[in-house]
Amino acid sequence: MSSLRIDRRSLRIRLLAWLSGIALLVTGLTWLLHGILLNDLARDFLGERLEREADHAIEQLRRDHLATARVLDSASRGFAIFHHLYVLRLGDEVSASHPRWKEALRPLLDSGESLAEVREAGQHLLVFRQPFTLDNQPGVLLIGEDFSRVEAGLHRLHWWVGGIAASLLLLLGVLNLLAVSRGMVPLSRLRDQLGELQAGRRDRLSLDVPSELDSLVGQLNRFMDEIDARLQRSRESVANLSHALKTPLAAVIQVLRGSRPIDATRRQRLVERLEEIHAQLDVELRRSRIAGPNVGRLADPYRDASRLIEMFRTLYPAKRFTLEVAEGTGQRIHIESQDLSEMIGIVLDNAGKWANQEVHCEIVMEEGLVLRVEDDGPGVPDDDVACLGERGWRLDESHPGYGLGLSILNQLLKRYGGNVQFGHSPLGGLSVEIHVPFAKDAP
Repeated sequence: MSSLRIDRRSLRIRLLAWLSGIALLVTGLTWLLHGILLNDLARDFLGERLEREADHAIEQLRRDHLATARVLDSASRGFAIFHHLYVLRLGDEVSASHPRWKEALRPLLDSGESLAEVREAGQHLLVFRQPFTLDNQPGVLLIGEDFSRVEAGLHRLHWWVGGIAASLLLLLGVLNLLAVSRGMVPLSRLRDQLGELQAGRRDRLSLDVPSELDSLVGQLNRFMDEIDARLQRSRESVANLSHALKTPLAAVIQVLRGSRPIDATRRQRLVERLEEIHAQLDVELRRSRIAGPNVGRLADPYRDASRLIEMFRTLYPAKRFTLEVAEGTGQRIHIESQDLSEMIGIVLDNAGKWANQEVHCEIVMEEGLVLRVEDDGPGVPDDDVACLGERGWRLDESHPGYGLGLSILNQLLKRYGGNVQFGHSPLGGLSVEIHVPFAKDAP
């Protein structure tokens, strides 16, 4: 029994169910409308024929000028040939092709309806009423036909059409099955490619897919690129740490294992080595936290900048930090929040170290995120501006740090396709302007 269970989550089953349901609904409604319209068409056709026969009979009465009895007898024989019936009222005289129709159809003689249906003694009659005048006498002629025989034929035709429609519906179901199976081939191919990717036989997913899957395949490839980039960064961080820490740690261990006493000079060297190790660890850990633009996260520049401004006001209480936000900056952007905080924090921290009294931060939304940070510090000579951001480069050894913050900023901006520009601030110090373009697939 488990093999016969239908997987309701299957896309193939859902498509077949929807297509089959729609086809059944359309076919059923068409078949019902066919029956209704076919019956109305037959009724109108027979009504027009009865009208022509009534006009012919009245014209014959006027042309022959025969006695009414002889006209009725002649008309009765004609109606019998065509399996019709009649009721004629001329003046006060009422006659009929058969006595039983005289009373059955008498109410129609005074009716204003030109075409009526009558069910009498198991028969379904279609009766046409035609008023006229003959020799200044008013008359009414009723001509009827047994509509049940026509209905029986229409009923058989209707069911024949239903049988043909059912056959076509079955054929359509088979074609739907083939079409859905054919349409699922790209998904099956994508599943196979994912299996090959997992097995290591493929590096990327093929873009030779229907246009509806272009976005999916592109997103998967971008996620794989992001995973590869993170793996590469992790390997680089491990290699950097291994290279940078191996020698200092060996020197520290050698000093600690030696028998020579540790004087103030050697202790200071040990502290410097340990601080270098700590700084290197901090940098590599910060690099490993870079998420990149493909993680599907949003950041609020105003919220993150406000939070960091408050933090640096606490760290540098003697300096005044101000934040200016352009109109329309309240929207969230496609930058991972931790990455944005890292960008803003590096620049604000650098400005807080060098500023004399004031640090001004401005956020603008143009074709991307624009962040300007200016301070009133000593600034940077023109010859040294080009060196800013190089790893390990420091302008002044008197300030704490290892010259790695702006290097991390460059790596962050590279991941987001952004850039940083250094210049002279109107406040007298350094001006740092960061530009991060909006993601192309951002809404």
